Amino acid sequence: MSAATATRSQLALQSYLDALLQEATFEDLEPLVETPPAPAPAPLKPVALAVAEVATPAPALETLPVDHGFDEFEAAVLEEIERVTSDIDQVSQFIVFGDSLSDAGNFPDLQSPTLGGNPTGGLRFTNRTGPTYGPGEYIGEVGTQRLAGMLGLQSLPSTPLLPALLTGNPDGTNYAVGGYRTDQILDSINGDSIVEVGGLSRTRPGYLRENPRVDSNALYYLNGGGNDIFQLNTNPVTMAQAASNLVAGVGALQAAGARYIIVSDLPDVGTTPLGAFTGQAATFNFLSDQFNAELASQLQAQGGNYVLVNNRLLLAEVRADLAAFGFDPNVAQTAVCFDASAGNCQADPVYSLGGSAPDPSRLLFNDAVHPTTAVHQISADYLYSILSAPWEVSLLPEMGRSALRAHLQQLDTELAALRGDWQPIGAWRTFVQGGYNRPEYDGYGGGDGHGLSLSLGVTHRLSEAWLAGVSLGLAENSLELGRNDSDYDMRSYLATAFARYEYQRLFADFSLSAGYLDYHDLKRTFALGITERTEKGDTEGTLWGAAVKTGFNLMQPGDRLQFGPFIGASYQKVDVDGYSEKGARSTTLSYDDQELDSLRLSLGLFGDYALTERTRLFGEVAREVEREDEDRRDLRMSLNSVPGNSFELPGAVPTGDQTRFSVGLTHRLTPGLALRANYHYRGNDNRDHGLGLSLALDL
Repeated sequence: MSAATATRSQLALQSYLDALLQEATFEDLEPLVETPPAPAPAPLKPVALAVAEVATPAPALETLPVDHGFDEFEAAVLEEIERVTSDIDQVSQFIVFGDSLSDAGNFPDLQSPTLGGNPTGGLRFTNRTGPTYGPGEYIGEVGTQRLAGMLGLQSLPSTPLLPALLTGNPDGTNYAVGGYRTDQILDSINGDSIVEVGGLSRTRPGYLRENPRVDSNALYYLNGGGNDIFQLNTNPVTMAQAASNLVAGVGALQAAGARYIIVSDLPDVGTTPLGAFTGQAATFNFLSDQFNAELASQLQAQGGNYVLVNNRLLLAEVRADLAAFGFDPNVAQTAVCFDASAGNCQADPVYSLGGSAPDPSRLLFNDAVHPTTAVHQISADYLYSILSAPWEVSLLPEMGRSALRAHLQQLDTELAALRGDWQPIGAWRTFVQGGYNRPEYDGYGGGDGHGLSLSLGVTHRLSEAWLAGVSLGLAENSLELGRNDSDYDMRSYLATAFARYEYQRLFADFSLSAGYLDYHDLKRTFALGITERTEKGDTEGTLWGAAVKTGFNLMQPGDRLQFGPFIGASYQKVDVDGYSEKGARSTTLSYDDQELDSLRLSLGLFGDYALTERTRLFGEVAREVEREDEDRRDLRMSLNSVPGNSFELPGAVPTGDQTRFSVGLTHRLTPGLALRANYHYRGNDNRDHGLGLSLALDL
C-alpha cells in the first residue's frame, strides 16, 4: 500500500469516527433505570445483565500512548493475540451468543486509547484495567474472552462498529451484544446480528446463515435472560417465552451439527445493586427463578448434548465466602458498585471510582448489574474447570495402562537378560524387581506422573526350548494434571503368566496379564479467581492384557554380539468405574464408566553384547503402531447441582503411535545370583520414562 493510499484510508476512517463521536456519547451506552412506581420490574435501557465471566486486561494494549503510528498499534495487537495462545487444542473454535455478559466489544469505547485521535477499543460492560480506571484505558476483558485465551482461541466481536483497519482485528465469532434480549440472541444465530447506537448501525448475517453446517469440534456458548426481565415494561414477554428463545437457539445449533454447547443459567438479578436501588430485589429474583425453571425444563425436553452450568449457585457460594475470593466482607456487596456514574447504584465510599482507595477487585459489581473483572475471572475459571475435567479424568484409564506397561517392561527386561543364561531343565529361579516410571501428558496445562512398583516372580525351565513363569506386581501411581496440579492416585495389583520359547536363532515371548486398580484420593483442583478449589472422589477399575513377540537372531548362538529383528502385538483393555465427586457445590461433577482398548503392533531390533564373562549389555528399539483407540473420546458427565442434565465433552486423546527403546545391564554376582538394571523410554504424543533394578536367584 502506498503512503498516499494509506493517508486517504486514515482520512476516511477519521471522518467515520468523527461522525460516530457526534452522534453517540459514552452515556448512551450506560444502563438507565426508571424509578418504578409499582412492584413490577423497572425497565432498563437495552443493556444486558452480566454476571460471571473473566476479564484479564490486555497488557500489550493498555499501555499504548494516546497518539501513535498504525504499525505500532498493529504490533501490539499481534502481541496480544500471541499472549492468549496456549499449548492445547481441545476445541477448534469458540462461538458465543448472548448479551453484555459476553459482549467482547461490538460497540466502540469512546474513552479508550486512540489512534490518530480515534478510539481503538470496544466497549465491554465491566471496569477499566487501571491504574486510574478512567478515560485513556481499555476496559477489561469479559469472561468469554478470557476463557477463549485459556483454550488457546480468540473471542473477537462478530459485528463491531469500529472497522478492522482501526482495531487490527477481523470480524470474529462472539455474537453477544450488550442489551440483547433472548429473541435478539436467537436472531444472531439464525437471523441477523444487528448492532446500533446513536443512529449508527451495522448488520451481519447470523451465524447459521453464514455457516449452515457448523464446525462440530467448536465450542458454543449461550447466555441471556436478564434483559428480558429489565425490559418487561417496553417488551412484555413471559419467562417461558424468553427461555424458549435460548432453547430454540440451542436446537438450531444442534441441528446444524454442533456437539459441544454450554448454556448459562440466570443468576439472581435482584441480588444486584439495581435490586437494592429500585427496591425490586424480590420481584427480579422471582422472575429469575421462573426463567431458570423454564430453561432447565425446556432444554431437558428438547434433549441433545448441552451443558447447563450453574452460575447462579456459583455466585451464591462467592457471596457466602467473600473474603476467600478477595472481596471485602465488610462491604454490602449487593448494594454498592464501583462506577455509579449512571446514577442507578450507590458508590462504595472506599473502593469505588472516586473513593478513598479505588479497587474494583474488592467489589462484586462494576455498576448496577454488571460484575467487575474479578467476578468475570471466577466464572471463566468455573467454565474452564468443567471443560478441563474430562481431559483430566479420561486419563485414569491411561494411568492403568501405564502401570501395566511398566510391569510388562520390567518382565521383558528379565526375559532379555535370560538370553543364553537359562537355569537347568526342571530348575526354578526367582526374581524381585523394583521400578520407577514417569509418564507425561499434553493437554489442559499438561501433566506428569510418578509410579513406584515392586514385582516378585518365578521362572521354571520346562524343557530345552521352553521357559515359563509368573510375576506378581504392586504399584503406586500418581498423576499431577492441569494448571493447578490436580492429584490422582492409583494403586494397582497385577499378575502376569508368561512363557519364552527359544530354538536355535528363533525366539518367542507370550504373556497374559490381569489386574485390579484402586483409584483413591482423586483430587481435581482448579482456580476460582484468586482462590483454589478441590473436588474429591474415589473409584476402581480392572484390566487385562495379552502380548506376543517373536524375533530372529542374525548372529550365531554363543557369539559375543547377538542382534536381530522382532515383531510383536499386544492387546490391553482397561475399565474404570464411574464415580461422583463428593457434595453438590456448583463445581462438583459425576462421571460415567470409561473403557480403553489398545491394540498395538510393533517392529523393532534387539541387541545383546557380552562385555565380560559375567556382564552383558542388552537393549532394543521399536516402533509401536496403535490400531484400536486412536481418536479422542467424549466423556459423559454431569454437574451434581444440575439434575436431569448429563452431557459429553472431549476427553484426552489416547496415547497413539510411539517409538520406544530400552537398555539394560546384567551382572552375575555369583553363579546363582545376578543383578540387573535398565532404563526405558517411549514417546511421541505422550511420553514415559522408566528405571528398573532387579535381583535373580537360582533356587
